[in-house]
Amino acid sequence: MGKKAIVLSSGGIDSTTCLALAVSEIGAENVASLTIFYGQKHRVELHAAQAVARHYGVRQFEFDLSQIMRFSNCALLDGSTQEISHSTYRDQGAENGGKVATYVPFRNGLMLSAAASLAQSIYENDDCDLYLGAHADDAAGNAYADCSVPFLEHIGQAIAIGTYDRVRLVAPFSTFNKAAIVACGLNLGVPYQLTWSCYEGGERPCGECATCRDRAAAFTANGVADPALNY
Repeated sequence: MGKKAIVLSSGGIDSTTCLALAVSEIGAENVASLTIFYGQKHRVELHAAQAVARHYGVRQFEFDLSQIMRFSNCALLDGSTQEISHSTYRDQGAENGGKVATYVPFRNGLMLSAAASLAQSIYENDDCDLYLGAHADDAAGNAYADCSVPFLEHIGQAIAIGTYDRVRLVAPFSTFNKAAIVACGLNLGVPYQLTWSCYEGGERPCGECATCRDRAAAFTANGVADPALNY
């Protein structure tokens, strides 16, 4: 018996930095990576998550929860009638009471529930931390309500209660901005060249969608070039 961890891994900056943290704290042999396909328009980020898991030598799981999301018209999802917005999160939120066009209905709640169930299945007799890379930039202005501190606190309590206090939610960046996450990751030697953040599924990031803008700003704030951009 000992501490285990499952990291919800999207293949992006935030979750990859969480994976690096977990591995540094308890060792790769005690960490698993969980990636969720929820009906995205492309699978580039899933391939990035696989590459990151291989880099760290952790066990990886991939769940397909796309059937649950097939009724949503969120711009990120295959079959949506909406295009990916290339405006900032702030501009999108101003038009819709805070919520952005790329909010996937209760995605973090769904993914955390799946992760808690997995934790109780593969680590039945161990304490397990669930790492989620939610951060303050995503919660700002209520852009993504399921990244907010109140949401994380309450669902964390529910997970602990529902797992006999065996599984605990860990959101190390809930009060960090993306620049601070990158700073942490650079200190940990995170392989950001393997990650993908862009909402578009091209061969290279579009550089214009909201997440591309935030990613570029985070690396600029740290005075380094984004290693994933091979121009």
